Amino acid sequence: MAEGVAATKAPFAKTPLAGPSVEVDRRGDGSWVLRSPVPIAPGPDHILERLDHWASAAPDRWFVAERDRASAWRGLSFADAARKSAGIGQALIEHGHGPDRPLAVLSDNSIDFALLLLGAMQAAVPVMPISPAYSLMSRDHAKLRYVVDRNDPSAVFVGDPKPFANALSALDLAGRSVISATGAAGTESLASWAGTVPGPALARRLATVGPDTVAKILLTSGSTGMPKGVLNTQRMMVVNQLMTDSVYRFLRRRPPVIVDWLPWNHTFAGNFNFNMILFHGGTYYLDAGKPVAHLFDRTLANLREISPTLYLNVPRGFDLLVPALRADPSLRDRFFRELDILFFAGAALPQALRTGLEELSVAARGERVPIVTSLGSTETAPASTYMTWDSDAWGNIGVPLPGSAMKLVPNGDKLEIRFKGPHISPGYYRDPRRTAEVFDEEGYFAIGDAGRFLDPHDPSQGVLFDGRVAENFKLLTGVWVTAGALRLAVVSAAAPILQDAVIAGQDRDSVGILGFPSPAGCRAFCPDLPEDAPIGDVAAHPAVRARLAEGLAAHNRANPTSSTRIARALLLADPPSIDAGEITDKGYLNQRAVLARRERDVARLYADPAGDGVLSIS
Repeated sequence: MAEGVAATKAPFAKTPLAGPSVEVDRRGDGSWVLRSPVPIAPGPDHILERLDHWASAAPDRWFVAERDRASAWRGLSFADAARKSAGIGQALIEHGHGPDRPLAVLSDNSIDFALLLLGAMQAAVPVMPISPAYSLMSRDHAKLRYVVDRNDPSAVFVGDPKPFANALSALDLAGRSVISATGAAGTESLASWAGTVPGPALARRLATVGPDTVAKILLTSGSTGMPKGVLNTQRMMVVNQLMTDSVYRFLRRRPPVIVDWLPWNHTFAGNFNFNMILFHGGTYYLDAGKPVAHLFDRTLANLREISPTLYLNVPRGFDLLVPALRADPSLRDRFFRELDILFFAGAALPQALRTGLEELSVAARGERVPIVTSLGSTETAPASTYMTWDSDAWGNIGVPLPGSAMKLVPNGDKLEIRFKGPHISPGYYRDPRRTAEVFDEEGYFAIGDAGRFLDPHDPSQGVLFDGRVAENFKLLTGVWVTAGALRLAVVSAAAPILQDAVIAGQDRDSVGILGFPSPAGCRAFCPDLPEDAPIGDVAAHPAVRARLAEGLAAHNRANPTSSTRIARALLLADPPSIDAGEITDKGYLNQRAVLARRERDVARLYADPAGDGVLSIS
């Protein structure tokens, strides 16, 4: 505890960041409109101009780097990225690809993916990245077939066709070409295309690329239904980088370096991270690790070699990183050595993790590296708010970025968040009905999230994430349960056991939770278990269960009403899945999807007598 107190009193690093700045319009209908008074700077018509700039200004600097088969880093320089992507753009035109049909990418992040994306943008061909899980983890490939049939790509790219053989065989490929990295049998060769000499056709096509050109179709399933194709224009991508640049001023002083596993088929990495590196001439080290036990060692190996200038991750990634940094001071010092900021997706970084990161930062540097966040979505390119100051309020998503207007509209007992600005998508691919539904009469995009002010008398202190608009429910008694606020309270009360939780109880007589354990937090209570003990064993440990019950009982004493009191709890060993829709594109738990996918666990939670592993809370 003493260390945590010392960390909170340590100086905040002097990273060049903008503080909160907001203009407020409180309307008679109960709605609020927040705007930044700071204008955004003018920028290029398309993000490819930044590629040309860095190919000239820093031709030999690595743009993207990945491990080769011998585990050595190999990099793609800005000059090579410009030259090879132009060849790919020319080849796409010669093979009949154009702006009327997208190009689907099934593979994970790679140098080849980056080259194909840049080449397609030069040829004005929209790129549609598809989660590799739709191909590699699915048995029936239903989502993959739906996406391909619905969006009709003219070509499909796979780095190596072998792992994707079953997925490709499940698709109707009539009228579509298959592109692979090296041109395996029956496929076009991306490597050969990269050697194509650009000609007048590419110059003519590139001349048509402007702010309204669709660069990507990013897929999101949202809370329900099959994946939707979100149009991402050049204007959206450029403006969003100008917006963040005006706040993250440290990006101007040196080229950023990141080590990142997050997938490019999601807007967090595909737009925010990738475009930030391209815009500012930095280096993107592709991390083949992931925040799962059997792959996280790869992440640690990369961080032992590369000191990032900013580190971006989801809470589960930080949950695994904190104990690793504590156990290895040399890794800790290398990790924090060059850091300007730590950035987490969404608003649900548990306070225990924040404190742990601050303690490690102080131990490494004698100061706290800023921990920042933002709110956005696939439809907002993605960043719409920023929180860069020293705020202890968990769930603070900040205030609107320059160029973005944020409207909070009364919706039942919540304030629904809506955004407006040049970074907002024009809509959904081939879906005018859905497009019309998500914009209000003033042109604000309804993001589906709710917010509340940290201090209504001083909105510059920030807006707190208040869950999804549609996630509240009624108990059998007719009493409403505010799931978002209750979830935050529960995770805080049970710290450090829970990484996150889902609130259950719709049409039942009491509230229960399905909890996702924090591996690091739980392991601190069971030192008798081996370090590699499965998380299921850790979560079942009596000391872990006792701490969870103790924390929830304390919560119940302070919140005794039926809508806030937790009657039962069940810890789940299986973490939430992005690819199964349990985590939204914004990085939050999708309450509805988790409850639907884990229907059996909900049944265990409410069984009479209580199911195996279920805690009854006093």
